[in-house]
Amino acid sequence: MRYFYLIIALLFALANTSCQQKSKPKQREYFRITFPNKEVVNFDTLYPYKFQYPKYANIKIDTDINTEPFWININFNSFNANVHVSYKKIENNLEQLLQDSRTLVYKHVVKADAIEEIMINKTADKVYGIIYYIKGNAATPVQFFVTDSTKHFLRASLYFNVYPNKDSLAPAISFLTTDIEKIIETFQWKN
Repeated sequence: MRYFYLIIALLFALANTSCQQKSKPKQREYFRITFPNKEVVNFDTLYPYKFQYPKYANIKIDTDINTEPFWININFNSFNANVHVSYKKIENNLEQLLQDSRTLVYKHVVKADAIEEIMINKTADKVYGIIYYIKGNAATPVQFFVTDSTKHFLRASLYFNVYPNKDSLAPAISFLTTDIEKIIETFQWKN
């Protein structure tokens, strides 16, 4: 019986000394994103527009069933993102194109925390438009349109191929936003 009490006392002592560390819940972690160097290449084909885009992106002709001429996708494969670019020739329909563009942006107001509009006015190149920064968990964080107001109209939207989460996507959105701004900065119409 004496050994029994000795064994119980020994087990009790071991139990008290073995768990001295307090456990903490694990914090959420996000993937580390390695950003490539900012280098640009020219998109200058038989299309009615040209611009510079990042070397780490690739451009593909849009092959969707509803595609029209001169529509492209700028693929950022390492970010699982695309910029969908659509082009329309203006044929007494500028007002409708502007309204459609605005409607497509403001469809995201349900999920957006805010929508910031910045005017694009490159008079020397006859490039006018608006860039929209859509804050929050919206499906598209950046959209823009440009026009010369007489012949050409182009609109573009950045989409990630993942469920929108503004916290985890914030670094990628910030990085790709500068690429989109570079596209706008170098954008020109061809006659």
